[in-house]
Amino acid sequence: MVDTVKAREHTKLIGHGQKDLTGQRFGKLVCIAPTEQRAANGSVIWQCQCDCGNKCFVPISQMLSGKTKSCGCLGHPPLKDFVHKRFGSLEVIEYAGKRNKRHYWRCRCDCGNETVVSQSNLLSGHCKSCGCIQKEIHSSNLKLVDGTSVKMIENRIEAPISSNKSGCSGVYLQKKSGKWAAQITFKGKTHYLGTYGTREEAIKARKRGEEMYEEFLSWYYNDYLKVEQEKPMMGSRDDAGRKNTQAG
Repeated sequence: MVDTVKAREHTKLIGHGQKDLTGQRFGKLVCIAPTEQRAANGSVIWQCQCDCGNKCFVPISQMLSGKTKSCGCLGHPPLKDFVHKRFGSLEVIEYAGKRNKRHYWRCRCDCGNETVVSQSNLLSGHCKSCGCIQKEIHSSNLKLVDGTSVKMIENRIEAPISSNKSGCSGVYLQKKSGKWAAQITFKGKTHYLGTYGTREEAIKARKRGEEMYEEFLSWYYNDYLKVEQEKPMMGSRDDAGRKNTQAG
């Protein structure tokens, strides 16, 4: 009699014309029992057991459509699985909490820095370092020497900012005096080149100031590169000298 009552209650919870999913598997979920709860679309919500050990409540429509296949662990692996795992140059050292529905992890980069990265960025491969790799690539592409880009100087890639009305980078109109001023930035410092009555005069001053670029490029190719190229050779000679000393 008791079993009959339970069976009737079970059938009632399933809903008229609905299939009994008890014991059926959907991905990592196994249906345990229907509940009195209903989703917004009227779908019966089932209590399910996930393979990871968690229990959850899922609308039947979500399981039948294949949209839900776990308690959430498929999209968000267990926290313990991330500690000590490597993602590029990053090693996960501890969980850093959840913010705006996203998990964050504290990681140690091979360069020694620590950084906090979202779980999604780690899994997608979007973040593989603390940023040091990108900096190295950026510096390499721009040929940065003493804070100055050799590539930008060679190509004169220095477009004037949008508010610049002169058409020449480093030349602008002073509102108070009504005169044109010229300046140039080199090795991280801005050099003031004076004020002039006309825009043309200020542009000429700017062009004269750019002569320091030519001096810099001459130094870069004639002196700096030679020293850099000799460094590996000097290292090899030192190693060879140490080996000869040890052999003697």
